[in-house]
Amino acid sequence: MDLSQARSTLSLGFHHHHQNSPSHHTSIGDNNNSISRQSSSTPSIPLQLLDDESVATAVDKSSNDEMKDEEGEKFKILGHEMCLKRKREVDSSSSSTSSSKKGVGVSNEQSLETRRAAVRAWSNQPLSVADPDIHEIMEKEKQRQIKGIELIASENFVCKAVMEALGSHLTNKYSEGAPGARYYVGNQYIDQIELLCQQRALTAFHLDTDHWGVNVQPYSCTSANFAVYTGLLMPKDRIMGLDSPSGGHLSHGYCTPSGKKVSGASIFFESFPYKVNPYTGYIDYDKLEDRAIDFRPKILICGGSSYPREWDYARFRQIADKCGAVLMCDMAHISGLVAAKECISPFEYCDVVTSTTHKGLRGPRGGIVFYRKGLKPRKRGTLMNQVDENEEYDLEERINFAVFPSLQGGPHNNHIAALAIALKQVATPEYKAYMQQVKRNAQALAFALTRRKCRLVTGGTDNHLVLWDLRNLGLTGKTFEKVCEMCHISLNKSAIFGDNGAISPGGVRIGTPAMTTRGCIESDFETIADFLLRAAQIASIVQREHGKLQKDFLKGLQKKKDIIDLRNRVEAFSSQFAMPAFDF
Repeated sequence: MDLSQARSTLSLGFHHHHQNSPSHHTSIGDNNNSISRQSSSTPSIPLQLLDDESVATAVDKSSNDEMKDEEGEKFKILGHEMCLKRKREVDSSSSSTSSSKKGVGVSNEQSLETRRAAVRAWSNQPLSVADPDIHEIMEKEKQRQIKGIELIASENFVCKAVMEALGSHLTNKYSEGAPGARYYVGNQYIDQIELLCQQRALTAFHLDTDHWGVNVQPYSCTSANFAVYTGLLMPKDRIMGLDSPSGGHLSHGYCTPSGKKVSGASIFFESFPYKVNPYTGYIDYDKLEDRAIDFRPKILICGGSSYPREWDYARFRQIADKCGAVLMCDMAHISGLVAAKECISPFEYCDVVTSTTHKGLRGPRGGIVFYRKGLKPRKRGTLMNQVDENEEYDLEERINFAVFPSLQGGPHNNHIAALAIALKQVATPEYKAYMQQVKRNAQALAFALTRRKCRLVTGGTDNHLVLWDLRNLGLTGKTFEKVCEMCHISLNKSAIFGDNGAISPGGVRIGTPAMTTRGCIESDFETIADFLLRAAQIASIVQREHGKLQKDFLKGLQKKKDIIDLRNRVEAFSSQFAMPAFDF
């Protein structure tokens, strides 16, 4: 830039004026264009040409770009000299910069490796290190199981292989949908496991694949039951099952006497129960038939949670046909006996059969649904021209769709693999022998209690459980349950038909599968009966000394030396028996 060009450069200078200068109007114009500023208190700002000295300085600065980059552009604002510095461009080829970048790269690599190592260390810590609090509680629960007598009819102990599958890498995979129709990729091996589980389920219960199908995805039997209702019914359609105080299950549509709807089945569907005979404890099939014909349920349910006798499925089938109902069996408690052919099978008569997968089956906690396939048989008493000979069951698609996507998300693959393992064992002669022993032990326990003047509902049992009516001893199920728990005996209170079960159940339910799994036989259940009678005596004494109020009763238990003595006897007895899958 030469001197003449620099002289033509305009610079915006800022000059301070005297505070008392009068307001004025300054304008610079060329032809019709002008720049004007109205000011009453702000001083005028005239444009000025740079003087020679300024021009020379500008020329010097423009001749040295590097100096300009370093020092920046200087200018004045309100009389203050300012400098706008520019960012210098870094020469990436310089040795110092390359060295710096190399150092950063090494640092980043070290940082990444450190983070990877941290994640690996966190991922591979054993439970005792990763979470000592949970580990400690789990160890206490292990000892409780080892030292206690487990008599809850719906509990059992799984084998080591089932436990390994439950705690396996299969829990990592998400598998919404059915085999061959998943919503995610990478399920080729999961499909193989589920298909094998289905095959083994049908084999375990001696079912023909042309006439029966199965869904092994339900999270529980309650979920399985609700899937059946959802698939086959519309909201407010009618269902009919055994009343809960008579030994039925809540998922069959239980409502309290006051009308409170307890389960989802009773909330979304209209339910009306049938009951046992109050004098015998057996299901009153005549009254059941009368109620069913009047109520006309869409689904008639057989099966319960506290019924110690066989079910007359043939009579249920007749009643279902008379009222036009689908016949469903919830065999959760007796499924092991059914598989071992140690009780009457519901599959000959029912349209749908559900079950838990633990309890007698000794599998993981979950549910399962069996449904009929193929051509429908002609109903008894109907004429050939009144039925379509080619009519097929439409249960499969409706029930499977209800399980997923209507009610559940992805199945628990570790559970399905564990169930497949359990079902393989169910189909063996050894399992049949096990279930025979379960049944013998229940009968031995029933005989031992009745011989000691205890009152059992129906007077005995045909399956794996007994229902002990404590009312003649002046005890409630809740009171007796608490005493047993303090002595390390686990059983559960249960309503007896005719008592005020909602407030104070009059009995307890006692099952034999879990202790049979640990190796107990008939003579051992004679000993267990002695423990139970001793617990009843302690409960009666404490109640007599401290009263029936729960607060006073529990306070009396805390001071009772007899509790400690019985607990020691129970623990010594139970510790003799091995615990499957436990490392002592």
